[in-house]
Amino acid sequence: MKLTKMHGLGNDFVLFSDPQGGNKDFTNLAIKLCDRRTGIGADGICVVVPSDVADVRMRIINSDGSEAEMCGNGIRCFAKYAYEHGEITSETFTIETLAGIMKPTLTIENGKVTLVTVDMGKPFFNSTDIPMNINMAKVIDVDLAVADEMVTVSSVLLGVPHTEVFIDDITKAPVTTQGPILEKHDAFPSNTNVNYIEVVNDHHIKVRTWERGAGATLACGTGSCASAVIAHEKGLTGREVDVELYLGTLHISYLEDGTVLMTGPAEEVFETELPIE
Repeated sequence: MKLTKMHGLGNDFVLFSDPQGGNKDFTNLAIKLCDRRTGIGADGICVVVPSDVADVRMRIINSDGSEAEMCGNGIRCFAKYAYEHGEITSETFTIETLAGIMKPTLTIENGKVTLVTVDMGKPFFNSTDIPMNINMAKVIDVDLAVADEMVTVSSVLLGVPHTEVFIDDITKAPVTTQGPILEKHDAFPSNTNVNYIEVVNDHHIKVRTWERGAGATLACGTGSCASAVIAHEKGLTGREVDVELYLGTLHISYLEDGTVLMTGPAEEVFETELPIE
């Protein structure tokens, strides 16, 4: 079994191709491979499988074994892997995900992918779409009881559910304490990702994320997109935003028609082989 370890700004994944993997249960394999002490170590696995509606299909399984609809950093790694491992040959192609069909465009230098721009589609703001147990056309600045305090949140569906909390100092973001409580808050029947945002200026924000099913990660692509969208909707930034993460920056474009474009790197760490049990 040939495996490739990759990361997108520190959000790391184990990737492989399985032509018969469309309906397989990868729960136990993901848990085993993602363990950072007894496995390879990753936030999730990305599996390349055939698609009937796109050029290729991505299955993303979190480190806890749950399957995610989409993953922004994962899809950049997936796109680089698919091109460099011969799964596709075009610089622009389509990827089927549980969140719909995504369209990456590759920047290639000397046969290697250096940047990936992904058309992430359009955000959904209605509480029914997110989903969230309130009735609002746009979930902006809602107070939720979290432990012994009230937290003001804004939520959006952008591939997966995201909840945004704005703070003054990103170094004080309660990612590992408040994040897991918000993830499974009663307001979110499908749970939610949690992003903490510091607005630096109208084109620069800092983001830290607690990911649904994976915990605290070094970067979250869909979370960066959701954060840029909500920051603009609140009038805090323009439509072009650099999202500063632990290990680098993603550029997010929130177009006038509502489409969100994400541009950033993906890196291969190593390749290995494991015996098939």
